[in-house]
Amino acid sequence: MTTGVRRRMGVEERRQQLIGVALELFSARSPDEVSIDEIAAAAGISRPLVYHYFPGKQSLYEAALRRAADELAGRFIEPREGPLGARLLRVMRRYFDFVEEHGPGFSALMRGGPAVGSTTTNAMIDEVRQAAYEQILAHLGVRRPPARLALVVRSWVSLAESTALIWLDGRRIPRTELELQLVHDFAALCAVSAAYDEEMAGILSGVLTDEPAEGPFGDLVGRLMTLAPALVGTVPSQRRP
Repeated sequence: MTTGVRRRMGVEERRQQLIGVALELFSARSPDEVSIDEIAAAAGISRPLVYHYFPGKQSLYEAALRRAADELAGRFIEPREGPLGARLLRVMRRYFDFVEEHGPGFSALMRGGPAVGSTTTNAMIDEVRQAAYEQILAHLGVRRPPARLALVVRSWVSLAESTALIWLDGRRIPRTELELQLVHDFAALCAVSAAYDEEMAGILSGVLTDEPAEGPFGDLVGRLMTLAPALVGTVPSQRRP
């Protein structure tokens, strides 16, 4: 009869294990509800050993957020091939995969948990937003965005974030519908901005040139066309002096 021997982990390996365990627990429940004792038990080590690697729950929470933030930022990385609408839809699917897998943790990160007010935590959130912003600009092929485009992209990133947070509270709208709606929202924001700015109009025209009728942007045009008769009837005619 042989007796199993627990393998001794190295320092970095143990740290990464604790971060993984903490992220899993924080993803299932609000970080405020997770204790160091639970983390230790899930990792199969003693409470004092957790403190050997991390000074306290907040430092462990921030380490878990660092891993989550890196993963979330990575969801915006997409090969720059094919129509933009299809690319954005794949990005939104991966984004909501993360939101669904790490609901409470995602909510705590964006709304504030035990590390609320932490400069480190706020910086990580900003890094995710900046990574998303830069990826979208890269998909548009724009290195130096005009002011209106920068506003559109940052507004859309914030919209995706707030939409995901609201969706988590009850999930009353089918996730697939929201993913497509957010892609439509991006096109709509660009279109409204294009109505005010020739440079934005040129960018939007370039995007739409490569969009197939059956793609997400084509779908939006089709939906708007069905609404057009009703909308025309509600728009007051312009009176000339």
